[in-house]
Amino acid sequence: MAVLPDDLSSALDEELARHPVPRLAQSVDRLSTRYRQGDAATSPILNSEADVAAYAGYRMPATYAAVQAALAEAASRAPGFEPRTQIDVGGGTGAAVWAAAAVWPSLAKCTVLEQVAGAIGLGKRLAAGAGRAAVRDAEWRRGFVDPAAPAPEADLVTLSYVLGELPDATRDDVVRWLAAKAGAVALIEPGTPAGYERIRAARARLIDLGLHVVAPCPHDAACPIVPGQDWCHFAARLPRSGLHRRLKAATLGFEDEKFAYVVATRSTPERPDARIVRHPKKHKGWVALDLCTAGEGLKPGVAVSKKQGPRYRAARDAEWGDGWSSA
Repeated sequence: MAVLPDDLSSALDEELARHPVPRLAQSVDRLSTRYRQGDAATSPILNSEADVAAYAGYRMPATYAAVQAALAEAASRAPGFEPRTQIDVGGGTGAAVWAAAAVWPSLAKCTVLEQVAGAIGLGKRLAAGAGRAAVRDAEWRRGFVDPAAPAPEADLVTLSYVLGELPDATRDDVVRWLAAKAGAVALIEPGTPAGYERIRAARARLIDLGLHVVAPCPHDAACPIVPGQDWCHFAARLPRSGLHRRLKAATLGFEDEKFAYVVATRSTPERPDARIVRHPKKHKGWVALDLCTAGEGLKPGVAVSKKQGPRYRAARDAEWGDGWSSA
Protein backbone atom coordinates (compact mmCIF):
# COMPACT_ATOMS: atom_id res chain seq x y z
CA MET A 1 0.00 0.00 0.00
CA ALA A 2 1.24 3.46 -0.91
CA VAL A 3 0.21 5.47 2.16
CA LEU A 4 0.28 9.25 2.23
CA PRO A 5 2.71 10.70 4.79
CA ASP A 6 0.89 11.41 8.05
CA ASP A 7 1.57 15.14 7.84
CA LEU A 8 0.14 15.34 4.33
CA SER A 9 -2.86 13.14 5.16
CA SER A 10 -3.75 15.25 8.20
CA ALA A 11 -3.35 18.53 6.32
CA LEU A 12 -5.46 17.28 3.43
CA ASP A 13 -8.21 16.11 5.79
CA GLU A 14 -8.24 19.54 7.45
CA GLU A 15 -8.58 21.29 4.10
CA LEU A 16 -11.39 19.01 2.96
CA ALA A 17 -13.23 19.55 6.26
CA ARG A 18 -13.59 23.25 5.38
CA HIS A 19 -16.15 22.38 2.70
CA PRO A 20 -19.51 20.55 2.82
CA VAL A 21 -19.15 16.95 1.68
CA PRO A 22 -22.01 17.22 -0.89
CA ARG A 23 -20.29 20.21 -2.50
CA LEU A 24 -16.97 18.33 -2.67
CA ALA A 25 -18.67 15.22 -4.04
CA GLN A 26 -20.34 17.27 -6.76
CA SER A 27 -16.96 18.71 -7.80
CA VAL A 28 -15.32 15.29 -7.71
CA ASP A 29 -18.01 13.83 -9.93
CA ARG A 30 -17.49 16.56 -12.52
CA LEU A 31 -13.69 16.45 -12.33
CA SER A 32 -13.49 12.66 -12.44
CA THR A 33 -15.60 12.59 -15.60
CA ARG A 34 -13.25 15.07 -17.24
CA TYR A 35 -10.17 13.17 -16.04
CA ARG A 36 -11.37 9.87 -17.48
CA GLN A 37 -11.97 11.47 -20.87
CA GLY A 38 -8.25 12.14 -20.91
CA ASP A 39 -7.60 14.80 -23.52
CA ALA A 40 -6.48 18.43 -23.58
CA ALA A 41 -9.98 19.77 -24.06
CA THR A 42 -11.15 18.17 -20.82
CA SER A 43 -8.33 19.09 -18.44
CA PRO A 44 -9.72 20.05 -15.01
CA ILE A 45 -11.07 23.57 -14.62
CA LEU A 46 -10.84 24.68 -10.99
CA ASN A 47 -13.29 27.52 -10.52
CA SER A 48 -13.48 27.72 -6.73
CA GLU A 49 -11.73 26.77 -3.50
CA ALA A 50 -14.10 23.83 -3.21
CA ASP A 51 -13.09 22.65 -6.70
CA VAL A 52 -9.41 22.87 -5.78
CA ALA A 53 -9.97 21.00 -2.52
CA ALA A 54 -12.07 18.36 -4.29
CA TYR A 55 -9.39 17.93 -6.93
CA ALA A 56 -6.74 17.48 -4.22
CA GLY A 57 -8.90 14.98 -2.37
CA TYR A 58 -9.74 13.08 -5.55
CA ARG A 59 -6.33 13.03 -7.27
CA MET A 60 -3.56 13.85 -4.80
CA PRO A 61 -3.39 10.45 -3.04
CA ALA A 62 -3.35 8.57 -6.36
CA THR A 63 -0.82 10.95 -7.93
CA TYR A 64 1.42 10.63 -4.88
CA ALA A 65 1.21 6.83 -5.06
CA ALA A 66 2.09 6.66 -8.75
CA VAL A 67 4.93 9.18 -8.60
CA GLN A 68 6.38 7.64 -5.44
CA ALA A 69 6.33 4.17 -7.04
CA ALA A 70 8.03 5.42 -10.21
CA LEU A 71 10.70 7.39 -8.36
CA ALA A 72 11.36 4.60 -5.87
CA GLU A 73 12.00 2.17 -8.73
CA ALA A 74 14.35 4.68 -10.35
CA ALA A 75 16.20 5.20 -7.06
CA SER A 76 16.76 1.46 -6.72
CA ARG A 77 18.38 1.38 -10.19
CA ALA A 78 20.49 4.52 -9.75
CA PRO A 79 21.78 4.30 -6.16
CA GLY A 80 24.38 6.99 -6.83
CA PHE A 81 21.75 9.51 -7.86
CA GLU A 82 20.98 11.71 -4.86
CA PRO A 83 19.24 14.84 -6.16
CA ARG A 84 19.42 18.03 -4.13
CA THR A 85 17.09 20.10 -6.32
CA GLN A 86 13.73 19.34 -7.94
CA ILE A 87 11.40 21.30 -10.18
CA ASP A 88 7.89 19.90 -10.53
CA VAL A 89 6.29 21.35 -13.65
CA GLY A 90 2.49 21.59 -13.71
CA GLY A 91 2.67 20.45 -10.10
CA GLY A 92 -0.90 21.14 -8.97
CA THR A 93 -1.02 20.92 -5.18
CA GLY A 94 2.45 19.40 -4.90
CA ALA A 95 2.00 15.61 -4.81
CA ALA A 96 5.23 14.97 -6.75
CA VAL A 97 7.28 17.10 -4.36
CA TRP A 98 6.00 15.10 -1.40
CA ALA A 99 6.72 11.86 -3.29
CA ALA A 100 10.26 12.86 -4.29
CA ALA A 101 11.10 13.95 -0.75
CA ALA A 102 9.91 10.57 0.55
CA VAL A 103 12.23 8.76 -1.89
CA TRP A 104 15.29 11.02 -1.66
CA PRO A 105 16.17 12.54 1.74
CA SER A 106 18.96 14.34 -0.13
CA LEU A 107 16.48 16.86 -1.57
CA ALA A 108 17.14 20.33 -0.22
CA LYS A 109 15.29 22.67 -2.58
CA CYS A 110 12.03 21.97 -4.39
CA THR A 111 10.13 24.24 -6.75
CA VAL A 112 6.55 23.80 -7.97
CA LEU A 113 5.48 25.48 -11.20
CA GLU A 114 1.69 25.67 -11.50
CA GLN A 115 -0.74 27.86 -13.44
CA VAL A 116 -3.78 27.72 -11.14
CA ALA A 117 -3.49 30.21 -8.29
CA GLY A 118 -5.93 28.26 -6.11
CA ALA A 119 -3.86 25.09 -6.44
CA ILE A 120 -0.75 27.01 -5.40
CA GLY A 121 -2.54 28.41 -2.35
CA LEU A 122 -3.76 24.99 -1.27
CA GLY A 123 -0.39 23.38 -1.99
CA LYS A 124 1.35 25.94 0.21
CA ARG A 125 -1.08 25.31 3.07
CA LEU A 126 -0.62 21.56 2.81
CA ALA A 127 3.17 21.94 2.81
CA ALA A 128 3.31 24.42 5.70
CA GLY A 129 3.35 21.68 8.34
CA ALA A 130 5.46 19.15 6.44
CA GLY A 131 8.10 17.32 8.42
CA ARG A 132 10.58 17.44 5.54
CA ALA A 133 12.18 20.83 5.05
CA ALA A 134 12.37 20.40 1.26
CA VAL A 135 8.56 20.25 1.14
CA ARG A 136 7.90 22.80 3.88
CA ASP A 137 10.22 25.38 2.30
CA ALA A 138 9.34 24.65 -1.33
CA GLU A 139 9.13 27.59 -3.71
CA TRP A 140 5.80 27.96 -5.55
CA ARG A 141 5.75 29.79 -8.85
CA ARG A 142 2.78 30.63 -11.03
CA GLY A 143 3.53 29.79 -14.65
CA PHE A 144 2.71 27.63 -17.64
CA VAL A 145 4.28 24.66 -19.38
CA ASP A 146 6.05 26.81 -21.94
CA PRO A 147 8.93 25.53 -24.11
CA ALA A 148 9.71 29.14 -25.03
CA ALA A 149 10.55 29.96 -21.41
CA PRO A 150 13.94 29.23 -19.80
CA ALA A 151 14.31 25.48 -19.31
CA PRO A 152 13.81 24.07 -15.79
CA GLU A 153 17.26 23.63 -14.25
CA ALA A 154 17.42 21.04 -11.47
CA ASP A 155 18.85 17.65 -10.58
CA LEU A 156 15.34 16.22 -10.96
CA VAL A 157 12.56 17.56 -13.19
CA THR A 158 9.12 15.94 -12.85
CA LEU A 159 5.97 16.19 -14.94
CA SER A 160 3.02 14.06 -13.85
CA TYR A 161 -0.38 13.74 -15.53
CA VAL A 162 0.25 16.81 -17.70
CA LEU A 163 1.33 15.56 -21.14
CA GLY A 164 -2.24 14.52 -21.90
CA GLU A 165 -3.45 18.07 -21.24
CA LEU A 166 -1.11 19.50 -23.89
CA PRO A 167 -1.76 19.78 -27.63
CA ASP A 168 -0.18 16.89 -29.55
CA ALA A 169 2.02 19.21 -31.59
CA THR A 170 3.72 20.71 -28.52
CA ARG A 171 4.62 17.56 -26.59
CA ASP A 172 7.93 16.88 -28.31
CA ASP A 173 9.08 20.45 -27.66
CA VAL A 174 7.97 20.17 -24.04
CA VAL A 175 10.03 17.00 -23.51
CA ARG A 176 13.09 18.69 -25.06
CA TRP A 177 12.52 21.69 -22.79
CA LEU A 178 12.18 19.56 -19.66
CA ALA A 179 15.38 17.64 -20.42
CA ALA A 180 17.55 20.57 -21.55
CA LYS A 181 19.03 21.37 -18.12
CA ALA A 182 17.84 18.43 -16.02
CA GLY A 183 19.99 15.80 -14.41
CA ALA A 184 17.06 13.40 -14.55
CA VAL A 185 13.54 13.60 -15.97
CA ALA A 186 10.52 11.70 -14.65
CA LEU A 187 7.29 11.64 -16.68
CA ILE A 188 4.12 9.95 -15.42
CA GLU A 189 0.81 9.54 -17.27
CA PRO A 190 -2.39 7.53 -16.74
CA GLY A 191 -1.96 3.80 -17.33
CA THR A 192 -4.20 3.81 -20.39
CA PRO A 193 -3.26 2.98 -23.99
CA ALA A 194 -3.25 6.71 -24.77
CA GLY A 195 -1.15 7.51 -21.70
CA TYR A 196 1.34 4.81 -22.64
CA GLU A 197 1.63 6.15 -26.20
CA ARG A 198 2.50 9.58 -24.82
CA ILE A 199 5.16 8.04 -22.57
CA ARG A 200 6.47 5.89 -25.43
CA ALA A 201 6.98 8.97 -27.63
CA ALA A 202 8.56 10.94 -24.79
CA ARG A 203 10.89 8.04 -23.97
CA ALA A 204 12.10 7.90 -27.57
CA ARG A 205 12.78 11.63 -27.54
CA LEU A 206 14.70 11.46 -24.24
CA ILE A 207 16.91 8.70 -25.67
CA ASP A 208 17.48 10.77 -28.82
CA LEU A 209 18.62 13.60 -26.54
CA GLY A 210 21.29 11.36 -25.02
CA LEU A 211 19.59 10.33 -21.78
CA HIS A 212 19.43 6.75 -20.51
CA VAL A 213 16.26 5.06 -19.28
CA VAL A 214 16.50 4.24 -15.60
CA ALA A 215 13.01 2.80 -15.23
CA PRO A 216 10.90 0.97 -16.05
CA CYS A 217 12.72 -0.34 -19.15
CA PRO A 218 15.79 -2.58 -18.83
CA HIS A 219 17.26 -1.07 -22.03
CA ASP A 220 17.51 2.02 -24.23
CA ALA A 221 16.36 0.18 -27.37
CA ALA A 222 13.05 0.85 -29.06
CA CYS A 223 10.00 -0.29 -27.11
CA PRO A 224 9.21 -3.83 -28.33
CA ILE A 225 5.45 -3.50 -27.86
CA VAL A 226 3.52 -3.34 -31.12
CA PRO A 227 1.40 -0.17 -31.05
CA GLY A 228 -2.28 -0.92 -30.80
CA GLN A 229 -1.76 -4.50 -29.60
CA ASP A 230 -0.77 -3.85 -25.99
CA TRP A 231 0.52 -1.13 -23.69
CA CYS A 232 3.03 -0.91 -20.85
CA HIS A 233 1.72 0.24 -17.50
CA PHE A 234 1.95 -0.50 -13.80
CA ALA A 235 -0.18 -0.06 -10.68
CA ALA A 236 0.13 1.35 -7.18
CA ARG A 237 -2.38 0.36 -4.51
CA LEU A 238 -3.44 3.02 -2.03
CA PRO A 239 -5.90 3.04 0.87
CA ARG A 240 -9.06 5.15 0.84
CA SER A 241 -10.10 7.10 3.92
CA GLY A 242 -13.76 7.21 4.88
CA LEU A 243 -14.09 10.68 3.37
CA HIS A 244 -12.25 9.56 0.24
CA ARG A 245 -14.77 6.74 -0.20
CA ARG A 246 -17.69 9.14 0.22
CA LEU A 247 -16.26 11.60 -2.29
CA LYS A 248 -15.84 8.83 -4.85
CA ALA A 249 -19.04 6.98 -3.96
CA ALA A 250 -16.80 3.93 -3.51
CA THR A 251 -17.20 0.90 -1.27
CA LEU A 252 -13.71 -0.63 -1.32
CA GLY A 253 -11.14 0.52 1.23
CA PHE A 254 -8.45 0.75 -1.43
CA GLU A 255 -7.91 1.61 -5.07
CA ASP A 256 -5.33 0.74 -7.70
CA GLU A 257 -3.84 3.67 -9.57
CA LYS A 258 -2.62 2.48 -12.96
CA PHE A 259 0.10 4.56 -14.55
CA ALA A 260 2.68 4.62 -17.34
CA TYR A 261 6.02 6.29 -16.78
CA VAL A 262 9.61 6.82 -17.77
CA VAL A 263 12.55 8.07 -15.74
CA ALA A 264 15.71 8.97 -17.64
CA THR A 265 19.06 10.30 -16.51
CA ARG A 266 22.35 11.43 -18.02
CA SER A 267 24.37 8.62 -16.42
CA THR A 268 24.13 4.92 -17.17
CA PRO A 269 21.96 3.20 -14.52
CA GLU A 270 22.15 -0.28 -13.01
CA ARG A 271 19.34 -1.96 -14.92
CA PRO A 272 17.88 -5.43 -14.39
CA ASP A 273 18.02 -8.03 -17.15
CA ALA A 274 14.25 -7.83 -17.49
CA ARG A 275 11.12 -6.21 -16.09
CA ILE A 276 7.93 -8.08 -15.13
CA VAL A 277 5.26 -6.30 -17.18
CA ARG A 278 2.10 -8.12 -16.01
CA HIS A 279 0.87 -9.74 -12.83
CA PRO A 280 2.79 -13.04 -12.42
CA LYS A 281 0.52 -16.03 -13.01
CA LYS A 282 1.08 -18.33 -10.05
CA HIS A 283 0.19 -21.99 -10.55
CA LYS A 284 0.77 -25.06 -8.43
CA GLY A 285 4.47 -25.81 -8.77
CA TRP A 286 5.30 -23.09 -11.29
CA VAL A 287 4.99 -19.39 -12.08
CA ALA A 288 4.59 -17.74 -15.50
CA LEU A 289 6.25 -14.35 -15.96
CA ASP A 290 5.65 -11.87 -18.79
CA LEU A 291 8.97 -10.11 -19.28
CA CYS A 292 10.40 -7.18 -21.18
CA THR A 293 14.06 -8.09 -21.60
CA ALA A 294 17.24 -6.17 -22.35
CA GLY A 295 18.25 -8.32 -25.30
CA GLU A 296 15.31 -10.41 -26.49
CA GLY A 297 12.38 -8.00 -26.42
CA LEU A 298 9.11 -9.25 -24.99
CA LYS A 299 9.07 -12.77 -23.56
CA PRO A 300 5.56 -13.70 -22.43
CA GLY A 301 4.84 -16.68 -20.23
CA VAL A 302 8.39 -17.49 -19.08
CA ALA A 303 7.96 -20.52 -16.83
CA VAL A 304 9.80 -20.83 -13.51
CA SER A 305 9.25 -24.23 -11.92
CA LYS A 306 9.53 -25.47 -8.38
CA LYS A 307 12.55 -27.51 -9.45
CA GLN A 308 14.46 -24.25 -9.87
CA GLY A 309 14.55 -23.72 -6.11
CA PRO A 310 15.58 -20.15 -5.24
CA ARG A 311 14.39 -18.77 -8.59
CA TYR A 312 10.99 -20.33 -8.06
CA ARG A 313 10.74 -18.78 -4.59
CA ALA A 314 11.76 -15.43 -6.05
CA ALA A 315 9.13 -15.79 -8.76
CA ARG A 316 6.47 -16.63 -6.15
CA ASP A 317 7.33 -13.40 -4.32
CA ALA A 318 7.66 -11.26 -7.46
CA GLU A 319 5.17 -8.56 -8.29
CA TRP A 320 4.10 -6.70 -11.40
CA GLY A 321 6.77 -4.09 -12.13
CA ASP A 322 9.67 -5.84 -10.39
CA GLY A 323 12.99 -6.37 -12.08
CA TRP A 324 14.02 -9.92 -12.95
CA SER A 325 17.48 -11.44 -13.38
CA SER A 326 18.29 -13.99 -16.08
CA ALA A 327 20.92 -15.62 -13.82
